[in-house]
Amino acid sequence: MLSMQIKTNANLVLLFALFLTPFFLQAKDSKSSEDLKTEIKEYISHHLEDAYDFSLFSYTDASGEHVYIGIPLPVILLDNGLQIFSSSKLHHGEEVAQVGSNYYKLDHGKIYKTDAAGTINYDESQHATNVAPIDLSITKGVASMFLIAVLMFYLFTSLAKSYTKTGGVPAGIGRFFEPIVLYIRDDIARPNIGEKKYGKYMNFLLTIFFFIWFLNLLGLTPLGVNVTGNIAVTFGLALLTFLITNLTGTKDYWLHIFDPLGGSMKWYAKIPLYIILIPIEVLGIFIKPFSLLIRLYANMQAGHIVLMSLIGLMFIFKSWLGSPLSFGLAFAISIIELLVALLQAYIFTMLSALYFGFAAEEHEHH
Repeated sequence: MLSMQIKTNANLVLLFALFLTPFFLQAKDSKSSEDLKTEIKEYISHHLEDAYDFSLFSYTDASGEHVYIGIPLPVILLDNGLQIFSSSKLHHGEEVAQVGSNYYKLDHGKIYKTDAAGTINYDESQHATNVAPIDLSITKGVASMFLIAVLMFYLFTSLAKSYTKTGGVPAGIGRFFEPIVLYIRDDIARPNIGEKKYGKYMNFLLTIFFFIWFLNLLGLTPLGVNVTGNIAVTFGLALLTFLITNLTGTKDYWLHIFDPLGGSMKWYAKIPLYIILIPIEVLGIFIKPFSLLIRLYANMQAGHIVLMSLIGLMFIFKSWLGSPLSFGLAFAISIIELLVALLQAYIFTMLSALYFGFAAEEHEHH
């Protein structure tokens, strides 16, 4: 199993390098060393951002035209009604998309309304001043989340159906996933939430664990998907934990926040302490989910930056010594990223269960 996993990662790193090769070789032939480093930085920055299509790689043909190989996605704009068109019309910001009597152009990852010439106006800080329509597009990140959601639905409904056929005994791929489900139930939910109330949180804990894990694994493929490295996505996931924690909080949970000292002291002696303690407790309500979103975002973002930077070094060294060394380091990092993908899903789920446990706490009052 380990040898198969290592072989798979070697293939993924090699595919990653092959996808980047046309871009970097073109830069290598036509630019200086400093220009090549700038191109690599820009390519990594582009990879980390969300996009309006699945762009696998690009090259320049004999006529000098930039050709992109990928899958366009639907662009949906709210601008005097719904404006729906394919992202191929934008041609990665190189062309103006005409939709009816409206013209749109992509600039620095954002779509702006413009004229037939594609004019983009900027202020003193080089920020575009054109009108930006409300964007409801199916971007690369959104499409990836839909893909993982469909995969999870199919996978676990099939697993549930297999139980009815085999009398509760897992079959096929269910033999791999059942121990993980039991581990989340018995070693994460029960100890942290409690025997009485853990059941009502299990749906969310299982969903969030597999959703983050599968998205992290998808980010290690050559598709160039960096969903969990997008702070908007991690914010949404942390917001769900925040809402569930506080909407299901018991009376004892809120008493602990607004009356942390309980009845151990006289009310007039509590006032000076409460001036300090209550703001800290209230601040803690928001710090907990904030730590969730930053931890997941920073770890996955850093992993992508390191891996792609090491691959880019192959084209900077231009030697038989430096390039294999960079490939070896990239291969080692990709192995570590497999562990990080699972670890970050586990940490997010564990901390969410811990916060749910705080919310579900009940004390006996005599």
